[in-house]
Amino acid sequence: MLLFWQNGYEGTSIPALLKAMNISRSSLYDTFTDKQTLYIDALEHYRTIHAKNREILEQATSAKEGINRFFTAHIAKAYDTSLPGGCFVTNAAITVDSAKDKHVNTLIRESFYQLEKAFYTLLQKGQNNGEIDKTTQIKPLATLLLNVNHSINVMAKAGKDKHELEKMISFILDTYL
Repeated sequence: MLLFWQNGYEGTSIPALLKAMNISRSSLYDTFTDKQTLYIDALEHYRTIHAKNREILEQATSAKEGINRFFTAHIAKAYDTSLPGGCFVTNAAITVDSAKDKHVNTLIRESFYQLEKAFYTLLQKGQNNGEIDKTTQIKPLATLLLNVNHSINVMAKAGKDKHELEKMISFILDTYL
């Protein structure tokens, strides 16, 4: 998973995968059929592991608190030097040839949908309990938060100052919530 996350599909060679996985070429093909299937399995595994990030939103008692906690954790992970950088899903979205790779494109769209839905549900909860004004359009706000999430991944990978992103989140929270 880490090789694909770091190098992308095209940038990850079969010999590099064999070395990293410490397996033979025949074992790779017997187990995964091909590189594409391994890539999809790695992306699905990543999505399963990182679904826990949405739990911060799902378990939050306050919209502002939940979104703040989510982005605090997200920024920390985006800048974690022990990880390849950015987000595997974001990196895949940037590099996927959606016309050729419909399965990967579907996984990416599902990931986007699930996170946007978690933001929307929490924002709706905030409106229902009076924390967010009833006139606030929460659907576009959920879409904005989804986009902020993925832009943080790109900015972190590009070396943007972490504190600037933290200030951006504070601005969003102060402005919209």
